[in-house]
Amino acid sequence: MQTVKIYSKQVCPYCDRAKTLLKGKSIPYVEEMIDGKPEEYAKLKERTGHMTVPQIFIGEKFIGGFSELSALNTSGELDLLLKA
Repeated sequence: MQTVKIYSKQVCPYCDRAKTLLKGKSIPYVEEMIDGKPEEYAKLKERTGHMTVPQIFIGEKFIGGFSELSALNTSGELDLLLKA
């Protein structure tokens, strides 16, 4: 199974929703808190082009935030990506 990594902040409703979705499907994930790490956050935004959190990766592939994660789950593609 591919590793799921979520970059998030302490106060972030969409981060909470993403983690709840993953927990509900029993999908383990690694969480990287970026509060107080402006340089790391700037590098992440430059890498992905995504300006908000959560920023979610499956393996090395950036999939987006909560909306994209939810859409992948609804379509069934999330399970396929995790197995790839």
